[in-house]
Amino acid sequence: MLLDVKGVTRMFGPKAAVDNVSFTVAKSGFIGVIGRSGAGKSTFLRMMNRLTDATSGTIHFDGRDILSLTGRHMRDWQSQCAMIFQQFNLVPRMDVVSNVVHGTLAHRSTLSTMFGFWPDDDILKALAILDRLGIAEQASKRAEALSGGQQQRVAIARALMQDPKVILADEPIASLDPMNAQVVMDTLRRIHDEDNRMVIANLHTLDTARRYCDRVIGMRDGRIVFDGTPDQLTTGVARDIYGADASFSEYATSTSIDALGTKRDDAYAREMLA
Repeated sequence: MLLDVKGVTRMFGPKAAVDNVSFTVAKSGFIGVIGRSGAGKSTFLRMMNRLTDATSGTIHFDGRDILSLTGRHMRDWQSQCAMIFQQFNLVPRMDVVSNVVHGTLAHRSTLSTMFGFWPDDDILKALAILDRLGIAEQASKRAEALSGGQQQRVAIARALMQDPKVILADEPIASLDPMNAQVVMDTLRRIHDEDNRMVIANLHTLDTARRYCDRVIGMRDGRIVFDGTPDQLTTGVARDIYGADASFSEYATSTSIDALGTKRDDAYAREMLA
């Protein structure tokens, strides 16, 4: 198995944020993780990236137990497992190309990065990635001058600078409008298809999971309650994942451009998918 997760648990005091999670992935795929706020989605990704320690369990990637890694070996794993965040985590006043080159920090000396000494090859690679993502013309601008969708693509470009085996995306479109959300998700899907990189994305809308993912994992109260194909993600299954009743509606939080005209005011559904 390329990825083998067994009994992963994370306790915060008496509460299990992630509770005995197990699943396997045989080959690189585009995997969506869905569930209401507090279901454990972000905590799981942070454990996989080693930003948060697990209380128990194992995560093997390509035969290596990543939860047991320390020091240089852990940093090496983090360079192979890029993380994309909802709020982009860019340096606002720094130009775009420098933000992208920061993806190589794990391989550079502290002195060179402190003074912004980047090898020409890294600059050229960053520009090529930005061009691939359709934002090369933004390279010299400050990150804070870009739109939200452009900033998220810069964050994706920074992740690609790491040349990772896995990309973890934690609610990558939650703060974006539908048009930019589609551009960002198209970008992530294209990276998976063209580079054969595993992508695991926490998502907050069902239509996005169905459209872009090969496999969908549903979490509720820290546990996996659904693991199947997008076609199996029916409204009834979604109600179970979110612990919702018959008033549950997908329209209120849809990121589909086509659905904009059909959305209705459904505060309960918004709460379930927040």
